Amino acid sequence: MTTQLGATLRLVLGDQLNPLHSWFVEVRSDVVYTLMEVRSETDYVRHHAQKVLGIFAAMREFARQLKENGHRVRYVAIDDASNRHSITANLQALVEHYGARAVQYQAPDEWRLDEALRSWSPACPVEMVDSEHFLTARDDAARLFAGKKQWLMESFYRQQRKLHGVMMEPGPHGVGKPSTAGQPAGGQWNFDADNRKPWHGTPVAPEDTRPHHDHRALWQTIVAAGVQTMGDPQAADFRWPLHRDEALGQLEHFIAHVLLHFGDFQDAISRRNWHLFHALLSFALNTKMLGPMEVVQRAEQAWRDGQVPLQAAEGFIRQILGWREYVRGMYWAHMPGYTGGNHLGHDRPLPPWFWTGQTLMACVAAAIGQSLQHAYAHHIQRLMVIGNFALLAGLHPTALHQWYLGIYIDAFEWVEAPNTLGMSQWADGGKLATKPYVSSAAYLHKMGDHCADCRYDPKVRVGERACPFNALYWDFFERNRARFCNNPRLGVVYHQLGKMDDETLAALRGQAALTLGALDGL
Repeated sequence: MTTQLGATLRLVLGDQLNPLHSWFVEVRSDVVYTLMEVRSETDYVRHHAQKVLGIFAAMREFARQLKENGHRVRYVAIDDASNRHSITANLQALVEHYGARAVQYQAPDEWRLDEALRSWSPACPVEMVDSEHFLTARDDAARLFAGKKQWLMESFYRQQRKLHGVMMEPGPHGVGKPSTAGQPAGGQWNFDADNRKPWHGTPVAPEDTRPHHDHRALWQTIVAAGVQTMGDPQAADFRWPLHRDEALGQLEHFIAHVLLHFGDFQDAISRRNWHLFHALLSFALNTKMLGPMEVVQRAEQAWRDGQVPLQAAEGFIRQILGWREYVRGMYWAHMPGYTGGNHLGHDRPLPPWFWTGQTLMACVAAAIGQSLQHAYAHHIQRLMVIGNFALLAGLHPTALHQWYLGIYIDAFEWVEAPNTLGMSQWADGGKLATKPYVSSAAYLHKMGDHCADCRYDPKVRVGERACPFNALYWDFFERNRARFCNNPRLGVVYHQLGKMDDETLAALRGQAALTLGALDGL
């Protein structure tokens, strides 16, 4: 039996939980908002338990708030008998049930969903609308970099600063708008050189003030539905924000108590604290509970009010206004096909400790262990610990991409794939990164404190105590000499390689071979 023929169905995806979208300004009896929990979304990679739990819980809370505000909502739960477990199959059934006159959906952020919805052809018209979240269009980066071999994020970032007038000062004598005639605050665009300090315990790392939730019942429903996950669900004390008010609370805590030190220690890693001075806002941002410009503006205002130093605000804003929008542009410019890139021909499977964290390398064990526990690791852990090792060891980039996409609560393909395959693994052949982002143990020892408790010695290259990063680092550049020796950013590396005698090089190659032959037991 159908109800209220002629309704318009509006699909809300699990990463589109923005209550400020213009859809929700007007309560209309002829509009039915549709949210659904489907196996096609839980199963395309193996996800962290907290990711599945968090998105489902946030979707249910969003549906509850929509109903409370007077909107009509159809929620398809994971255990509904009528659930066909794909978005388009469920939509087709709902079109028939409601006798829908139209279906509308917000632009998906992942290519596979965009393609599925674009190719779906029900009897009624289908319309895609803007998600009203991002500061750039899908093709803005492609248009900006048209005809250029290298897509430099710094160029994109400066353009965005000018366009939006963010952290800009008026031109001479106050003439002109900040966005057109002004100069960057502090006289320079980038303060990254000031933001590379290790953390030795002071200042004291901030408390984790995220909300507490008990979602044991929902977790049991997920398990009973047969969804396969990894990691600790923490269902009895789930800590990620599930609606906009909680996300705003997290933002205000970061601005008031954490941003002050973010710049100094954004690249630090420590066994004593898993989140240090990071915002923990990425889940709320990537599910659209928060908008990027409101986050940018709060950070800028904190600087203008004298609450935080310029380099802290700039370093944080660059991540949102620059990097986040830039990688989205990279993603849409190079899909489909980008996720299959493997420019270096790496083919080793991921060692089993990617799913247990049980490796003798202390920094890697800590980064993977906290990922499994919290569904989160900050950017240096992802890039310079886990990703660094994966690239040096020649792990298959597609397998690594799928692991990153699944394990992190903030990972959606548009943001994760360019970070993993481009920035971390150079699998795109340098479309994104100007050089491979790898290091020996020296960098990890400088920026972290894990080496003191590690079986391996960061200063040793060869032998049982040698840190695996060392020989793998030199072996990587030696075997890729033809590809990278003329890269101007790697001149120092190849100058050092050139000074090594044959005996040293042979010892490093031998140590690297032993390490690669024993990956599972490292």
